[in-house]
Amino acid sequence: MDIYLIVVVIYVLVLLGIGLFKMRQVKSQDDFMVAGRKTTTFYLVMTLVCTWIGSGSLFGGAGLAFRTGFSELWWSAGGWVGIIIVYFIAHRVRRISQYTLSDLLEQRYNKYARILGSSAVVLAYMTIAGYQFRGGGRLLNILTGIDPVMGGLIVCGVVILFTMAAGMVSIISIDFFNGLIMTGGVLLALPLALSAVGGWEQVATLPADRFTAFGEYNGIWAMGVFLPTLLLLLSESSMYQKFFSAKDESSARKAVVGMVIGVIIIETALATLSIIGSSKYNGIAPFYGSDGVVDTATSETIILHLARFDLPTFAGILLLCAGVAIILSTANTFLMVSSTNITRDFYQRFFRDANATGSLVLFQRLAVLVIGLLAYAGANFFPSIMDMAFTAYSMVGAGITPALLAAFLWKRVTVAGGVASIATGMGVTVLITILNVVMESPLMETDYIILPAAGASVTALFVVSLLTPASPEEKWKPFMANGK
Repeated sequence: MDIYLIVVVIYVLVLLGIGLFKMRQVKSQDDFMVAGRKTTTFYLVMTLVCTWIGSGSLFGGAGLAFRTGFSELWWSAGGWVGIIIVYFIAHRVRRISQYTLSDLLEQRYNKYARILGSSAVVLAYMTIAGYQFRGGGRLLNILTGIDPVMGGLIVCGVVILFTMAAGMVSIISIDFFNGLIMTGGVLLALPLALSAVGGWEQVATLPADRFTAFGEYNGIWAMGVFLPTLLLLLSESSMYQKFFSAKDESSARKAVVGMVIGVIIIETALATLSIIGSSKYNGIAPFYGSDGVVDTATSETIILHLARFDLPTFAGILLLCAGVAIILSTANTFLMVSSTNITRDFYQRFFRDANATGSLVLFQRLAVLVIGLLAYAGANFFPSIMDMAFTAYSMVGAGITPALLAAFLWKRVTVAGGVASIATGMGVTVLITILNVVMESPLMETDYIILPAAGASVTALFVVSLLTPASPEEKWKPFMANGK
């Protein structure tokens, strides 16, 4: 058996063993959903970084960097700015001590905001989990030659088993190891990949626009790729759920500082790795077709291709394990959050006794299974991982973020304004996505969807809020700094 495959399988089995061991610690709903609210700053940093650095970065962002150069960092920078903004509200989120983002929406607005927000999260996060499976299938294809679709199904099964085992307890424990492997693998690969392609002189042979701020595009395009990651991160439900798992407000806030440092370093390294790889494979199959046009889907595998075929064996294995860490940690978290929303915001809220802990944990484990299978099935309807990422990010970023930020920053936002904002942002995103599928030519490229969707959501938020009576103090006071 190939040494690369052997090590990757061993690594996955070790992680699975950790998850099964942690299963013994699950005694309550708090344990399964928010790790008993005992997570320290260091573990929180690791799991937050692992959550954000997923297949969207490893495949989608890497492919974008392969095709456009350093202008890809507009995509990454949206997340960086979002993390910095989150620093100022993370402690307030932990203070409220809920379970899901939709809990916050209901507390500030009403049950309809909860239903709409939870629906947006589940749809978007199923899509995000789906492209983790798709990315995992590509990784197995590079390792074994197995069909990527079948490989994706294998990854789906492994992730479902991980997540069903011990919920957030296992995710945070596994992410400690994933974070170390991810950071070490990516940073070690950088100088070795540069040497493998012939040094910076080879990279400098790329077209000049690969080294400019906007590449071959313009500022509108830059905002089209910047805003989805910014707005998604500001209402990134898995991040808020992990804030709820922090042992206290201070730990949650300190973790954001570590998160922004880690994310900037790793995402910049991933983009640079992709550009280094593009200098070697510029115009060459399988990354380019016979017509000289870049193959978008294949370009998204550049980092794994470097790991398997260009780096020294040890570094290649470590980078492939980093890829496994990126895929598994993100897929676990997004399945966990989706199942938490369904359990907490639908089943527990409308159908089940809130104190029936045992049945709630069982229901959530079954929800993980169903959501995972649906996510795998839905992943095959998009042409690329980047298309999936833009659509999912826009669903949450336009549908939830304006109302969520208003809850923490604007006393005058009203219940009707918040609900209208969520419904409008979701509606515009879904409408454009459907039209893109049914029309002969797409109505709009996915990297521009956020512009009309977020614009409509913000407009609805302000117009409806200003036309309706102000909310009473008990609605807004818990969300304001020092209750003022």
